[in-house]
Amino acid sequence: MIVDIGTGDGRFVSRSARANPRKFYIGIDANAKPLEKVSMKATRKPAKGGLPNALFVQAAIEDLPPELDESADEIHIHFPWGSLLKTIVTGDARALAALRRIAAPECLLEIVVGLDETRDRTEIERLGLPRLSEDYLRGELLPKFAAAGFEAAGCGFLPPAEWSRLETSWARKLQTGGDREVVYLVFEAV
Repeated sequence: MIVDIGTGDGRFVSRSARANPRKFYIGIDANAKPLEKVSMKATRKPAKGGLPNALFVQAAIEDLPPELDESADEIHIHFPWGSLLKTIVTGDARALAALRRIAAPECLLEIVVGLDETRDRTEIERLGLPRLSEDYLRGELLPKFAAAGFEAAGCGFLPPAEWSRLETSWARKLQTGGDREVVYLVFEAV
């Protein structure tokens, strides 16, 4: 099972479920409003665009449903914003414990964070976010993920040309802002 946290409009889940009908996808977002339309669409008959292998759930990262415990083979968090962004960028222990709780052994955790220090200044200040420098990532953030049971498998900056492969609405919207730093983190549950 593949879980997309902060799924927003569900584009990543919908496209992935359509392309991989033998895999099951769950899109999770704390905000129920954007899930309404995509969730209704997924329940249609497959001939009318329905996705029997996709489900959308309203939940915050800290309160993921216990039914998901140890079931995720992959967890994706693409371009989080608001409270989800803060929990990921600061390595919030409660959120990381919830992620580890739903992760099956050897689960892949992929996180992509895109911030522009100028355009996103207000949100960065509002959330009290640290600068995502190489020193911060390796010296502070990765150790927090390791303590939660996630071994780092990759860490770096993703060039704008590669954003489109993420199949998210935010990736498409952000392509016009070439000044944005996009951090790519990959972990394996241990």
